[in-house]
Amino acid sequence: MEITGYSASIFIGISLGIIGGGGSILTVPVLVYLFSVDTFLATTYSLFVVGSTSLVGSFSYFKNGFVDSKTALFFGIPSIIAVFLTRHYILPAIPEHVMKIGDFELSRSILLMVFFAGLMIFASYSMIKKDKKESAAITKPANIIPIIAQGLIVGVITGLIGAGGGFLIIPALVNLLKLPIKTAIGTSLIIIAVNSLMGFGFSLGYFPIDWQFLLTVTLFAVAGIFIGMYLSTKIDAKKLKPAFGWFVLVMGIYILIKETILK
Repeated sequence: MEITGYSASIFIGISLGIIGGGGSILTVPVLVYLFSVDTFLATTYSLFVVGSTSLVGSFSYFKNGFVDSKTALFFGIPSIIAVFLTRHYILPAIPEHVMKIGDFELSRSILLMVFFAGLMIFASYSMIKKDKKESAAITKPANIIPIIAQGLIVGVITGLIGAGGGFLIIPALVNLLKLPIKTAIGTSLIIIAVNSLMGFGFSLGYFPIDWQFLLTVTLFAVAGIFIGMYLSTKIDAKKLKPAFGWFVLVMGIYILIKETILK
């Protein structure tokens, strides 16, 4: 099972390298189902894996001028605030045993995984649907309120389940700020890296960290992002994205069934 887990970790990085998002949403399921890590702890480990992998992946985009630093800062500040509040207040406030309905007990772990599955299904839709044509230029100033709101939403998601939220960030950057897709991907990776690593930092002290295991998974994911960045020069990401979206949809439905019906 560990070999499968490490192979899946490479796949996480490949997705981040090719389409700038999506792969991070698989990190928690990989940790929970393939490495048998507790769900609560898996969200913390995921923050480190996703953050480190995205940071490495952002270097080449930054070097080639495909990162909008002002946008990253503008979008990132609300996200970081939301991550902090979520990790410190919202997540610890969720009780270990949420409720019991007959023989079914809704635990915190099940609640987080069901929420995760719902998010995966939602994310798959944004990957499967056809993207609108990119705008050649900005026709009017972007409204600041939707951008801040999007940053807050991404921060809450990152804080709750350790997913980077690239599937939300990239559409926001393209549709609200009219950034070219490559710049949106590079900027997204920076935002994901900062949000996730800050979230991991906020979580230190709550759990004992198995650094050897965590760094090993991260190294496999980092190797994957280099493969993904190489493949991005050979493969049209727009063609690969829907296929990955269908995979995420199937995984989301599987998790939903496993955590509810098959419990």
